[in-house]
Amino acid sequence: MNKTNVTNFFKGIQNGISKHSPEILTGLGIAGMITTTVLAVKATPKALQLIEEKKDEEQKDELTVVETVKTTWKPYIPAAVTGTVSVACLIGAHSVHAKRNAALATAYQLSSTALADYKEQLIETIGEKKEKVVRDKIAQKQVDEHPPKATSVYDTGNGGTLVYDPQFDKYFRCHINSIDAAVNKLNQRMSTGQSECISLSEFYNELGVKPPAIGEDLGWNIGRDGFIEIDHSSAMVTDTGEPCVVLRYDVAPKYDYFKINAR
Repeated sequence: MNKTNVTNFFKGIQNGISKHSPEILTGLGIAGMITTTVLAVKATPKALQLIEEKKDEEQKDELTVVETVKTTWKPYIPAAVTGTVSVACLIGAHSVHAKRNAALATAYQLSSTALADYKEQLIETIGEKKEKVVRDKIAQKQVDEHPPKATSVYDTGNGGTLVYDPQFDKYFRCHINSIDAAVNKLNQRMSTGQSECISLSEFYNELGVKPPAIGEDLGWNIGRDGFIEIDHSSAMVTDTGEPCVVLRYDVAPKYDYFKINAR
């Protein structure tokens, strides 16, 4: 193995550790907690023996709390050390997750803003009708590249049209008027002050469809985003010839939706 291969090998290991550092730290923290418990249990008989020896030495029936601590602290040193390291690992894992989520939220916000600006400029340049043609072509391409057979189709049991949400690569069956009704209901909740913000999970729950895994992390805040706006292109066809509606979020759900007066 030459020098370049060795360097690449260790770089790969370093990148892998960095990528999975939260999982590694969490695993170490849990393992450390288990080890701490085992060490503490093993130290207890020795501590009890030391207490009895101290009682005989001092000719006492009982030791004070201070005397007990002074007598028994040494056997528990290994447990204390592993416990401290374990807590540090768990705190570190949480810190890494928090930083990554913050970076992801920032990137998502920038992407949403850039997309909104692009759409506005596109309509201004070529007009609404041509922009819709472009949008429909993009929707058809999304269906072509991610056909229903490549993923599971969630069926509520109520029938309806095949619907594809390309933002979360999710297919489900639903009546189109149910989508509009869900949007209207959730917007009414925000406009009447019942809720200042709505999560993506709440929108999916209104449709009777299992939400995406990050459904609770994304949503809309009326104080910043205004009302929920969801469009659907209805001229798409799957590879099996079945009509398919493609959802588009004209107002995209955001990560920091739950913050009061979010900006």
